[in-house]
Amino acid sequence: MKQRKASALIATLAVCGLIGPAVAAEEAANAEEAVNNVRAAARFLHEKGSAGYAEFNNKDGKWVWKDSYVFVYDCRRNRMMAHPLRPDLVGQPIMQITDNSGKYIFRELCKVGNEAGGGWVEYMWQKPGAGKLSRKLSYALAADISFTTGIQVSAGIYDEKLTIPELAKALEKLSDPAKLPAL
Repeated sequence: MKQRKASALIATLAVCGLIGPAVAAEEAANAEEAVNNVRAAARFLHEKGSAGYAEFNNKDGKWVWKDSYVFVYDCRRNRMMAHPLRPDLVGQPIMQITDNSGKYIFRELCKVGNEAGGGWVEYMWQKPGAGKLSRKLSYALAADISFTTGIQVSAGIYDEKLTIPELAKALEKLSDPAKLPAL
């Protein structure tokens, strides 16, 4: 909770021009964090199974960081399984959810999440603490859970400039150890 209050304060100070964008950017999740947290969430669910869903509903838990969070949904059963900031969505149908432009968000997430290595989807969503719609880019990945199919995990970043092709290149780099910088 303290982290969320600090993030809101930093965002307010940046909007008022009292601190620079570099400080505010430190409070914004980046693509690498989103990918790493989604992959960790998929591994977690592989180990815990559906009993692990509850962990993703905790707004103060480890699956919420900076201005981002991991959410879990079932593409086959058309249900939100876990969402730390929107408990009202848990258990609800998702395939009909659209952004303001009419994009079917979860239809797109389910499509790219089934691709090898997952993928990115761009849409408009309310940024935590912002009170307005922002451009969100979410990374989706299928989770391998015993006796269950269709489960995916996602997390997003809020960015006005990054493109899907740029994110795809970053994802390729994160997926190939040979392309990572030397330590």
